[in-house]
Amino acid sequence: MNLLSSQKLKPCYYSSLGVRTLSTADLAALLQGRISYPHLLQIHARVFRVGAHQNDLIATRLIGHYPSHTALRVFHWLHKPNVFPFNAIMRVLAEEGLFSHAFSLFKQSPLSPNDFTFSFLLKSCFRSGDSLYVRQIHTHVLKMGFLCNSFVCNGLLAVYAKGLKDLGSARLVFDEMPEKSFGCSWTSLIAGYAQSGQPGEVLRLFLMMVNGNVRPEDDTMVSVLSACSNLDMSKIEKWVTLLSEFCGNIDTKNVGSDSVNTVLVYLYGKWGKIEKSKETFDGISDSGKRSVLPWNAIIGAYVQNGFPLESLSLFRLMVEDPTRKPNHVTMVSVLSACAQVGDLELGRWVHEYLKSKGNRGVIGSNRILATALIDMYSKCGSLDRAKEVFDQMVSKDIVSFNAMIMGLAVNSEGEEALRLFSKILDFGLQPNAGTFLGALCACNHSGFLEKGRQIFKDMTSGFSISPKLEHYACYIDLLARVGLVEEALEVVTSMPFEPNSIVWGALLGGCLLHSRLDVAEYVSGKLVRSDPDNTGGYVMLANAFASDHRWGDVSSLRRFMREKGVTKQPGCSWISLNGVVHEFLVGCSSHPQSESIYSILNGLVKQMRVATDIP
Repeated sequence: MNLLSSQKLKPCYYSSLGVRTLSTADLAALLQGRISYPHLLQIHARVFRVGAHQNDLIATRLIGHYPSHTALRVFHWLHKPNVFPFNAIMRVLAEEGLFSHAFSLFKQSPLSPNDFTFSFLLKSCFRSGDSLYVRQIHTHVLKMGFLCNSFVCNGLLAVYAKGLKDLGSARLVFDEMPEKSFGCSWTSLIAGYAQSGQPGEVLRLFLMMVNGNVRPEDDTMVSVLSACSNLDMSKIEKWVTLLSEFCGNIDTKNVGSDSVNTVLVYLYGKWGKIEKSKETFDGISDSGKRSVLPWNAIIGAYVQNGFPLESLSLFRLMVEDPTRKPNHVTMVSVLSACAQVGDLELGRWVHEYLKSKGNRGVIGSNRILATALIDMYSKCGSLDRAKEVFDQMVSKDIVSFNAMIMGLAVNSEGEEALRLFSKILDFGLQPNAGTFLGALCACNHSGFLEKGRQIFKDMTSGFSISPKLEHYACYIDLLARVGLVEEALEVVTSMPFEPNSIVWGALLGGCLLHSRLDVAEYVSGKLVRSDPDNTGGYVMLANAFASDHRWGDVSSLRRFMREKGVTKQPGCSWISLNGVVHEFLVGCSSHPQSESIYSILNGLVKQMRVATDIP
């Protein structure tokens, strides 16, 4: 009673039950579910009063309500405990990470453990990450004959594969398991190989699993797809061939056929073969499409291959069925598509959906999702909303800073972008190549020449980050925009990269902006040679000739383009109306309402001519 003597009890808690008539069964029932601490102490006091503290069921439930130091006292009061309170104390110690206490108690106890005992011990091992303890538990598992117990083996496998990253030991446990029909054991091993960056081994195990007609869990597929994201492009064709042949040889009733096709959808998308990706997706059964994973694979494939409208159409098709629930991976792809086409309306809908139907606080806590929202709002011109998402993030990483800096930069908020850039070290973060690219873009868009010079210099001298081609392109663009064409040309010739069309295009733009036709002709020649099919250089130079009334040069240039078969890429724009994004190409009449649109445009042109007295 010493434990409870200092607590003031509230007998009124029992008034409706009749304190004097409470039985052991009543007390056990009262200890079920959540109980406030004062009420728990009242019940515990009554347990002592009726002498029920030696009851194993009551002790088990009491242990589950207390922290470890009190739970241990409850356990040690028992004269002859059975395995239930023993497992309860093991669970409490495991949850508090007190593995040494749990293991000492395990070795000293005369009780015979069961599979739950080992489960709680292994959970402690997982948290401790101590391989010595794990091997001792493994020894006891072998000694006590629990290696045939799938529940215990799965726990041991998970600790080796995911906790210790000891894949050799994990594979030995897996190979010795007599029963491999449980998906969780395959999942643990596959996850271990995925986390250690061995995509080939992941896919081999995955095929073995499906061949054994074991249904892959969603967690299995997440690990498999994660491994595929790390697969070298040179290996993709090989695995696509193997998976395709496998699909052709297995029965369509095999529980894993849809899973194999989901992997193929992802790999075809990564390979750039979007038609094959969609064809494979269409071959997945209706039941297979109840999972979010094939939808994520195909939507992501369209976004990554530059087909944002198609990805948004698939997303709308997905959410038409209320049983198909998009997750944060779906939403990241959808937000990327919204950013590409400027569909602010759908982007806002996604944001509201996440706030109303997602996990509480998911936007503030999920940095990938928050960063996608920042990027979408910035590219759609809603900078205030982007700042709001950034400010509400619980934990910011360098990627989220980069997105916000770039968002401010492209919206001509250069000073604010550089202020944010200067605060990165205060957050304990180190800027990376992406951070400096955003800062250079801020200087470029706002014309901050000296700040741009200093930032470009600080990359190497202050942070030991070697500028990449895109950093040089941005810096050259800055120099050319302010009229320092010769200095920009010097940077082009001195950089350790072969200049590409972006670099020459930036320099040509500066030449034309400052009427430096003498340099422009030289630069345009370089641009054409670096990318002969790119019409940008031809068009920019033709416009410059026209502005200087050099019509003969314009005609010669256009004739040269015709002879080379170079055609100007048509301009493209998107308009979102009532939740539907419409795409328009210059000179294209494929839109179903093109007749009405051109009729209205012609009417507007006539009215403008009348208003400006143009014949």
